[in-house]
Amino acid sequence: MKKIIALFMAVGLLSSFTANETVWTQDSMHSQLNFSVMHFGISHVDGRFQTFTITMKSEKQDFSDAKIEMSADIKSINTEVEYRDTDLKGASWFEAEKFPTLNFKSTSFTKVKGNNYKLKGNLTMHGITKSVEFNASLNGWAVTKTKKNTAGFTIKGMLHRSDFNVGDTAALTGVGNDITIWTNFEMGRN
Repeated sequence: MKKIIALFMAVGLLSSFTANETVWTQDSMHSQLNFSVMHFGISHVDGRFQTFTITMKSEKQDFSDAKIEMSADIKSINTEVEYRDTDLKGASWFEAEKFPTLNFKSTSFTKVKGNNYKLKGNLTMHGITKSVEFNASLNGWAVTKTKKNTAGFTIKGMLHRSDFNVGDTAALTGVGNDITIWTNFEMGRN
């Protein structure tokens, strides 16, 4: 009988725990996922993923327990040069037909100081998964026209494309190995 009571208490505790978890959804009209890379070491080429989704769950109001997931459609790469975009989606770079998405799943969102955080997680790109770390900031709160509580974030970091076997060496392509990525996004509370 004690085991049954303990089981019911555990189930009740679990349901109260998950009931407090807030799901946050992306406001696509106010969110961007961008990247930048050096070209022949003399200039930056910028681009973005036009199609991506971010979801977030959190129980704490300061987001220190946030779980963040992101998925981007490789075919939505846009550098504003059609030839380059087609090349990036092709066999020499991202192989979008074989590896259509870039995915990220957080392992921690740790408050550093004030509204600054460290975001750690696993990034899967070009069929390879690596642990990555980014700087994040909570930019603030607002109640939008949709009457939703909304939080705004900026996340920045750097990746090495060679870690994911994307493209040839910089010596052959003129494209740097270090890719700066940043995203600005708004999340509405459901």
